[in-house]
Amino acid sequence: MPSRRLFVPPTVTPPGRPLGVLASVRAVRRNVLNIIPAISYTQPIVTGTTGPARWHMVQGPEGMRRIFLDNVGNYPKSEVMIRMLRPAVGASLFTAEGTRWRWQRRAIAPVFAARNVAALAPMMTRTAARAAERVAAAGPGPVEMVREMLSATFDVICEVALSGREHIDPEVYAAAITRYFLTAGRASLLDFLEVPQWIPRPGNILALGSVRTMHGMVARAIEARRRAGPHVPDDLLDYMIRAEDPETGRRMTDEDLLHNMQFFIVAGHETTALALSWSLFLLANDPEAQDRARAEAEGTLGGRAATADDLERMPYVGQVIDEAMRLYPPVAFLARNVLAPDRIEDRDIRPGETVFLNIQALHRHRLYWQEPDAFDPEHFAPEAVAARDRYQYLPFGAGPRICVGANFAMMQAGIILATLLGRFRFVPAGSAPRPIMHMTVRPDPGVTLFARPAGTVRGTPD
Repeated sequence: MPSRRLFVPPTVTPPGRPLGVLASVRAVRRNVLNIIPAISYTQPIVTGTTGPARWHMVQGPEGMRRIFLDNVGNYPKSEVMIRMLRPAVGASLFTAEGTRWRWQRRAIAPVFAARNVAALAPMMTRTAARAAERVAAAGPGPVEMVREMLSATFDVICEVALSGREHIDPEVYAAAITRYFLTAGRASLLDFLEVPQWIPRPGNILALGSVRTMHGMVARAIEARRRAGPHVPDDLLDYMIRAEDPETGRRMTDEDLLHNMQFFIVAGHETTALALSWSLFLLANDPEAQDRARAEAEGTLGGRAATADDLERMPYVGQVIDEAMRLYPPVAFLARNVLAPDRIEDRDIRPGETVFLNIQALHRHRLYWQEPDAFDPEHFAPEAVAARDRYQYLPFGAGPRICVGANFAMMQAGIILATLLGRFRFVPAGSAPRPIMHMTVRPDPGVTLFARPAGTVRGTPD
């Protein structure tokens, strides 16, 4: 049992029962998390119908293993998910299926090999130092940390992916991402009524300007690199231009590069920034945990920016990030189609039905976690991790389609968080945010904190 009083952060109050069609549409438009019924936090699988469609919410480790690993080919991404993402990322690694997915995975996986990620780490250290400087400059008043962390991770992505921001305006690009999430990234009533996907959704039409903005910037970066000619790989774009399928020798076209770079930029900076923002919010509200994490950072770093080699000496900082992603998984709810009959737990799964991978409920499930709604980094102490089912914690998915950039994301998050904790003490400065999911789980209206020099006496600033 925990030996101290734990902080219980805000969450969504689940409905007492599954919602009907119109109520589901209204709920999803406001917040996807609103459609997750209370029973899903106590049962491994929940089955229901919405209009003509039968669905299953899976939130037990056994079911997750079945879908992510044992019978993965039977559960492709749903047409609705692909419809929301395809305008922005095309048939990239994230949305492709079958042979198109396999060759891209074979080509891209070596790009994220440990040696390549380690080679990119010094760029992360430099951007972490710049992030700390921006936070210091934003004080002494309240600092909105989501904005700062999005800027920091976008800085990392631009450096690591494109060796700088020459072709990308970060403010314009970030605004385009937000517009996209609020248009194409929202479910439509037509989706719930199972209207064919070839019929345009209003959100996709409204998102066209955002897509043109994002694609234009990335395409110009690719074109400039092509004109520069071959050279020793120095950033992610170089690695991806040279990447090839080891079985066929196939390389990426400019369209392949555009879609995969677009996905990496959007997903790579958004999800990491959210993990950092939630981590800082949680630590600001748990001074004891913050003191422990800061002691690691100060003792290891002595005020400098963190490097990749430092992370193994700061395990508690990593536990904080893991716990933040347990409570607020970047992508908390996924949908899959069913191709052939199957059985999960005690349910017959039929072709044509939809299976929801309910990461939100899995990570807060009453059967699998002690104090599931509380912030407790001890959930990720080595002994706790060793005793836990591998499919009980899935912030990056699992199986053959596990996020190819997971190690990159964790390294980036660890370097930035440790650098900030080594220099600042964070104290709440506004109302607690609530989690809202459209494509990702964002804190609404944001995370507003005071960032005081690390030596400041603990307490609320004047």
